[in-house]
Amino acid sequence: MVIGIVFSLVPFLTYGQSAPEDSLMEVKRSPYLLLDRGLQYRITKSINSMYNFDFETAERDFQVIAYQYPNHPLPDFLMALSYWWRIEVDITNESYDDIFLAYIDRAYEKAEALFDEDPTNKEAAFFLAAGYGFEGRLKAERKSWTGAAWAGKNALKYMELSRGEEEFNPELLLGDALFNYFSVWIPDNYPLLKPVMALFPKGDKDLGLEQLEQVATNAFYTRIEAMYFLFRLYASQEKKPYEALRISSYLHEKFPNNPYFHRSYARHLYTVGRWSEAVEESGEILKRIETGMTGYESNSGRYAAFYMAQYYERIGNRDEAKYYYLQTLSYGEESESQESGYYLHSLVQLGQIALEENQKALAKDYFKKVKKYAKRKHPAHQAARDFIKKNKL
Repeated sequence: MVIGIVFSLVPFLTYGQSAPEDSLMEVKRSPYLLLDRGLQYRITKSINSMYNFDFETAERDFQVIAYQYPNHPLPDFLMALSYWWRIEVDITNESYDDIFLAYIDRAYEKAEALFDEDPTNKEAAFFLAAGYGFEGRLKAERKSWTGAAWAGKNALKYMELSRGEEEFNPELLLGDALFNYFSVWIPDNYPLLKPVMALFPKGDKDLGLEQLEQVATNAFYTRIEAMYFLFRLYASQEKKPYEALRISSYLHEKFPNNPYFHRSYARHLYTVGRWSEAVEESGEILKRIETGMTGYESNSGRYAAFYMAQYYERIGNRDEAKYYYLQTLSYGEESESQESGYYLHSLVQLGQIALEENQKALAKDYFKKVKKYAKRKHPAHQAARDFIKKNKL
């Protein structure tokens, strides 16, 4: 997923916060719909509903905006964003790709029409930049590198054209931040992509992180997306698990029904060793999957079941640990995530438990599965080979 982020080098039009303080007293008019304080106030609840995975409420409100502003790209872009979050919760699920791209295309058409009428229309440029950013990110996730690079170049072009409106600046900073960070990180970690990245200007990784913090603190439209990227970077690239926990805790508290924020919160609790809280959140995730709650599916189940298994193994409850490791396998197979670390580690642990229970044939089956799905350099593959050799399986 992380490779794709560099192609989303533009601001994402996301609100997800309280209405402006002056919105109830004085409505500030703007030539741009994006900056209309009255609309910002009206739309805040709808965007928050989207982030909280109440898509029915959010999209009903988006349709009202579409009726009021039929020729503006905003309603179609918001609908695309709603489908993006359906994709985000399980990025391997391609079932929403076509409808997401259809709404992006409609937003493009309307933004281009505005741009044709007035080549200085910074709002139109803003939507084109944001749309190409999302398109590039999805294409990168689908390993369509040429398409992703093309979309990324277009995103940068329109982002430059949208500059100059002071009130847009905090939102544009998210695009700058992502570009600065990942244009340095990707060549360092994926040398094969250096020729692609040579097409882009040089970034500044430290500055990118600083800019993300600024957006997370000061922006209106892009604050939540900046927080999303920050907790991912703090958890994986920057090795600052407590910072990741701080942000994911806030997001889960604000949007308690967002499965992505929920499982991220559970993961960061697990990472820092807050076991009882991690188990509580993981158990709630598994309950929500069983009841069919929107967005809670096998991918989240794989995370939650693994944390439960680890906890029970830690306290010496082998039967419960085995139960949840098996559940991790079941969710992993349902989501076709057999190469994931949690799936592979669960196989290794189940193999160890089988050895402890003197079930050598079963242990051998588990370790053979590890060798089947894991790359040879993966720690799980090495562990499986060691167990097979040591126990003469």
